[in-house]
Amino acid sequence: MNAITTIELTQFLFEMTTKSEREWLEDKTKTNVLDLMTAFVAAPRFLSKKNISYDDKVKENLIPHLPGFQVDGWSLVRLARVWLLLQIPKDPKEECIKNIETLFDTAELNELVALYSALPLLPYPWEWLSRATDAVRSNMGVVFDAISLLNPYPELYFPESAWNQLVLKTIFNGKPIHWIYGLDRRKNKELAIAISDFIDERFAAGRKIPPQILRLLSPFSTEEHSSILIRMFASDESGEKLAAALVCFESKEPKLRSLLLKNPELELSIQNGELDWSKLESIP
Repeated sequence: MNAITTIELTQFLFEMTTKSEREWLEDKTKTNVLDLMTAFVAAPRFLSKKNISYDDKVKENLIPHLPGFQVDGWSLVRLARVWLLLQIPKDPKEECIKNIETLFDTAELNELVALYSALPLLPYPWEWLSRATDAVRSNMGVVFDAISLLNPYPELYFPESAWNQLVLKTIFNGKPIHWIYGLDRRKNKELAIAISDFIDERFAAGRKIPPQILRLLSPFSTEEHSSILIRMFASDESGEKLAAALVCFESKEPKLRSLLLKNPELELSIQNGELDWSKLESIP
């Protein structure tokens, strides 16, 4: 991680700390690697348990070259742990990797959350790919959230199969998919097929459809999806109707576009910019 990023994060972190907390953190940068690693573990003993919040302007500029990196709602301990990881010398490479791997191997739950949160900032990002994809398979909810939600690492480094697994598990877990950084940029046909199958299974079981997942199907919609969309237009759930309308509006298939003829008010709302996928983010 470059020095500018470390400076930016340091300034933000120190604004959140008391004088004694700041002195404790600064002192750790003057010691050896073992002390830094020990401080990573011991941070809850020396830092407040408060959570961090900040306005949208700060959120957009915390790490300017990495806009997906957000710490809103984190605990101060989590942020400090990420910062301490960045103080571990990156050279020689083998030593840096060994030290961070040691922390992974010995971490308790909250330490794992900090480690996965730090991945987009750590040096040698490809070295942590297997750790990150393993976290997607984790049954520990907070660990899964740390890698999957509001974390730019998966978008930047995951292969398509791992990316799709992350998105699908987010859906299965009932998490908000719009918190997956890069969701729209990494839409793909294989994921759209899986989403279509998921919708069919939900309909067969008589269960609701999370309307936002249709945004992943939309660019790859075909005439074969007309039965799904017709059923959603007829649904009593307003979110399903709105999602169906957006898919039809964005589709290049004449048959799907024609489904909007029976819902001109929805088409007009889309054309006027009053309805888009963001409007469905609060609908479960």
